[in-house]
Amino acid sequence: MYKLFIKPIFFLFAPETIHHLVFKTIKFICKIPGVSFLIKHFYTVTDKRLEVQLFGLTFPNPVGLGAGFDKDAKLFDELGYFGFGFIEIGTLTPKAQPGNDKPRMFRLPQDNALINRMGFNNHGVEEAVERLRKRKTKIIIGGNIGKNKMTANEEAANDYEKCFEALFEYVDYFAVNVSSPNTPNLRALQDKEPLTKLLLRLKLLNNQKKNPKPILLKIAPDLTNEQLDDIISIVKETNIEGVIATNTTIDRSNLKTDKSTVETMGAGGLSGKPLTKRSTEVIKYLSDKSNKSIPIIAVGGIHTALDVIEKLNAGASLVQVYTGFIYEGPGIVRKICNELLRISYRNE
Repeated sequence: MYKLFIKPIFFLFAPETIHHLVFKTIKFICKIPGVSFLIKHFYTVTDKRLEVQLFGLTFPNPVGLGAGFDKDAKLFDELGYFGFGFIEIGTLTPKAQPGNDKPRMFRLPQDNALINRMGFNNHGVEEAVERLRKRKTKIIIGGNIGKNKMTANEEAANDYEKCFEALFEYVDYFAVNVSSPNTPNLRALQDKEPLTKLLLRLKLLNNQKKNPKPILLKIAPDLTNEQLDDIISIVKETNIEGVIATNTTIDRSNLKTDKSTVETMGAGGLSGKPLTKRSTEVIKYLSDKSNKSIPIIAVGGIHTALDVIEKLNAGASLVQVYTGFIYEGPGIVRKICNELLRISYRNE
């Protein structure tokens, strides 16, 4: 029903416009008595065989919602009713910022893809914390953190530290985002020296807490094998808990959408089906070269249960959807979980 009737209507409107409309609609209907129960009953698949034990947490199923969808932690409880095993909020920065100029998100329907150059638009970490304090459900929440656009890379660690401290009591794990292509010079923080310093600083803060939280690093798909080797080395040196692979790509090769159309969309990160192969390659490389010692959350082109199996076989333990949620609709997690059970999926 979603693909036949609802998606064609949604796709008549600008992506950001429909995104905000959907948020308001879900928020409104979930306030009606009994609706949240019905949504959860229809979309959630509960089965012990789907559970994943990782980072000291029990994920009810391996399918999470990737960062960027609920940037400001406005809808995490309600989105949890749609069956997600976990939800990652953000990217959040210390200060509110508007992000890049609109239009800044574009659909490529022929490719089941999106291009975005949002630029870490958010209302600031403190406002998100106020909403997280009112959390109603037990959904596992990850906090994706970044730096403000105007913060120089030399001072970036201060921004990550502020977000870490503000969110610590209210999220279950952290995702350190140094891989968005839409904040100037941000990806330079993936270089070995600055990244090691940043993660060691966060790890030191974390170790001073009574109950430390898992810290994960979100990396770009555009890294070379040599850079991926550095990532493995950094993860081992800093002793962070894992990697999220991967963020959006700046690569535009092998798209079905007309080249001139893509060019008019301009710069930004590409997500969705065109990222499937590269994301899997990065996951497999990290897993194989580290002797499967690094826990990995897979992101990139996940639309079906077969996509999930591909990522798990490559070495991931969990997956996240974002573009797939937009193209496949609200039943994506239910469909994936039911198919995993049908093919006798097991967690090893």
